Amino acid sequence: MTIPEQIRDIRDPEHPHSLEVLGVVRKELIEVDDEQSKVLVYFSPTITRCSLATLIGLSIKVKLLRSLPSRFKVRVEITPGTHETEEDINKQLADKERVAAAMENPNLAKMVNICLEGCF
Repeated sequence: MTIPEQIRDIRDPEHPHSLEVLGVVRKELIEVDDEQSKVLVYFSPTITRCSLATLIGLSIKVKLLRSLPSRFKVRVEITPGTHETEEDINKQLADKERVAAAMENPNLAKMVNICLEGCF
């Protein structure tokens, strides 16, 4: 299964649609370097002040960490110019400890898992 196939059905936390349907994730914004075991996914929130952009990014990252072989280094970032606080969110998503701590929070983990259940 390709990276786009793995993340396209992740559900948007605010809408009853997938990230792919909403244009938040697009195949052309995904970079895979199999030789160096690196994956970079850019995502574009639907609005520049989206309050759930971090949750969306976390959902993408968790999905890939769960489904890819452990040799892959996964980076998830906001597409440049598509969010007011993209730099701060990108820092949060790049910090392994913050991602791990977020997933230890039962409420946040539940929200991520709901997004990962896919669209209905």
